[in-house]
Amino acid sequence: MDSQNPRASKFHEDLESLQYVDPTPLPESRHGSISVPASNASPSSSIFGSVLGLSGSGHSPVYYLTRLQKYSSYVFGVYASLHITNTSIIPLITRSVSASEPYLLLTRPFYQSFPLEPLLVSLPIATHILAGLALRIHRRNANLEYYGASSLPISKRLEKRLKVWPAVSWTSLSGYILAPLVIGHAFVNRALPLIYEGGSSGVGLGFVSHGFARHPVVSWVGYMALLGVAAGHFVWGAARWNGWLPHGSDKRAKKRWWTINGLGLALAGLWMAGGLGVVARGGKEGGWVGKGYDVLYSKIPLLKL
Repeated sequence: MDSQNPRASKFHEDLESLQYVDPTPLPESRHGSISVPASNASPSSSIFGSVLGLSGSGHSPVYYLTRLQKYSSYVFGVYASLHITNTSIIPLITRSVSASEPYLLLTRPFYQSFPLEPLLVSLPIATHILAGLALRIHRRNANLEYYGASSLPISKRLEKRLKVWPAVSWTSLSGYILAPLVIGHAFVNRALPLIYEGGSSGVGLGFVSHGFARHPVVSWVGYMALLGVAAGHFVWGAARWNGWLPHGSDKRAKKRWWTINGLGLALAGLWMAGGLGVVARGGKEGGWVGKGYDVLYSKIPLLKL
């Protein structure tokens, strides 16, 4: 493509942005933002923007929000890979919770210390979620403007059957389901020990095993939902960012659909094989360690119902 042709450049940008957002009746060009002249950017910022895919002029909010959502998922993927290795792959190899604990305790301080924990976990998750919500709100507002319905009450919009909110894809839906599951998991395994014990150095795989033994129904339902939805969201999200999503109903689209779902099932199976097949069956902890775990689990509001 000729980089000197502004129309071709703008078309390329619009096409690229539309690949990463939910379907909508609006073309991207109808709700762009004010252009930022490239001449105002310093050489260093231009180089930095090129590396992140943020360089250029005349970019819309969709352009920046999709990239925030995309690259935040890549950053969190580093942590997720380490976490899956510690909590599933290593237990699957050792076939023992006690033999797997040293590997978790050896590597965990690196990503649970400042500044790596906020950089690899909390900040990417918050950015990913907020960017996704901002995308939906932006496109909803653009639809209202396009239909001239921004001043109409909701009753009138329903009467005219205006679909102002963009469609929810499977990737987005699984993300909305996954968010509270991840927050709940972090609350139990990170926040509770931090609040009541000053840290989570004493909480490892044995703590999870103890929870399965003492509260089997909640633990099995919660972890199966967490691992299954997370695996599907990760795989479909990766396919979306790389332009591998199936489109249409031809053989190629069906092959991609089966391939993506197959990879999602494989990841979920691997994760569950170690996490549920080994860690969940580790049994209760005895002595003062087990009593300490019971105290922490007693602080979970769901278990008090």
